[in-house]
Amino acid sequence: MTDSITNDPVAAATELAPQIRAAREYIQSECAFPSRLVEGMAQGNLFQLYVPKSIGGPETDPITAFRAVEELSKADGSVGWCAAVAGAISMYAAWVPAKVGLELFGQPLDIRAAGSFRPTADARKIDGGYKIGGRWNYVSGSDHANWLVLNCNIVNGDGQFTTPVLDTQGNPVTRLMIVPRSAAVVERTWSTLGMRGTGSNDVVIEEAFVADEHTCLLYDPPTIDGPLYDRRTVSAISWTLMAANALGMARGAMDTFVHLATSSGTTTTPVLMRDRTAVQTTVGEAEAIIGAARAYVLDSVGSMWEAACQAITDPGPRVLHTRLAITHAMRESVRAVDLLYYAAGTNAIHESNELELYFRDLHTAGQHIAGLHSNFEYGGQVLLGLPPGGSGW
Repeated sequence: MTDSITNDPVAAATELAPQIRAAREYIQSECAFPSRLVEGMAQGNLFQLYVPKSIGGPETDPITAFRAVEELSKADGSVGWCAAVAGAISMYAAWVPAKVGLELFGQPLDIRAAGSFRPTADARKIDGGYKIGGRWNYVSGSDHANWLVLNCNIVNGDGQFTTPVLDTQGNPVTRLMIVPRSAAVVERTWSTLGMRGTGSNDVVIEEAFVADEHTCLLYDPPTIDGPLYDRRTVSAISWTLMAANALGMARGAMDTFVHLATSSGTTTTPVLMRDRTAVQTTVGEAEAIIGAARAYVLDSVGSMWEAACQAITDPGPRVLHTRLAITHAMRESVRAVDLLYYAAGTNAIHESNELELYFRDLHTAGQHIAGLHSNFEYGGQVLLGLPPGGSGW
């Protein structure tokens, strides 16, 4: 891969698309990526989209990052998902000092991060750092990761006699721990309807030491400045990549359906599907759904990014619309693919038809917190002048 491609993640994603499609069978059966594909994604900066320039990262703006993940997801949902998750996690390289980041991640930079922000394990403070141990689930891309970013509950005491550390509001204190992937064991727990290739298994650490400088608080200010790292917008910028993943799969499904409709009939008639009024109507409606959802995401993210670059005092209203647009895009992508799936009839149920894979993957991705219906409730609360029930609004 040339240097010019390496520095353009959208071009890198586009160039990798044929290789991704050729690897689909392997990705589905092995619940992992071929090493050659991992190498190509790493060279294209597709695992480290949001890493700061100060430590050698691309510090990609969210619109460009969206388009890169969208391109990958057109080819395969699991590949796009792992790039989205790794890209979102890579942002937290800005939460450690640049000097520490350079020492930790090395040069040339190669951060293939996986992790979990759910604090399902504990960390005990000791001299110079923390001792951590436990299990974290849904760690997408843990097989090809070289770093893990894991949220932990901070506790006092030892063994069975521990007590949680609480903040001034009485809430448990958590902290992100950056550890090498080699510190953990992956347990094969990922058996799902879709997104099988993400290999979102559990990771288990029996015991590991994490130095103070390799940790950070999730909602503390970053140590590196830049519009990408404003803690008020960090959740929305991260979850923008989830919308890109869903919309990319929806576009891939549309392309698949159009090819099917213009080249074959069904099991009951040889008449091309495209010549049927119901199919024509479905294609028009699905195209409008996908296009409208994508436009809302790009408009709201673009507005939020402009505010961040101009250091506008209160980005809240723009964050609100970005969060709504992300959830809307994920749910509408599922709806569009449902329309196409049912219009395809029995053609759609066979694994030999790529529409079946997009259907399964989208229904799995849509269960992510970014796509839950409750996000509309939280947005509505903000619009009505009430405090939101969820974080990041």
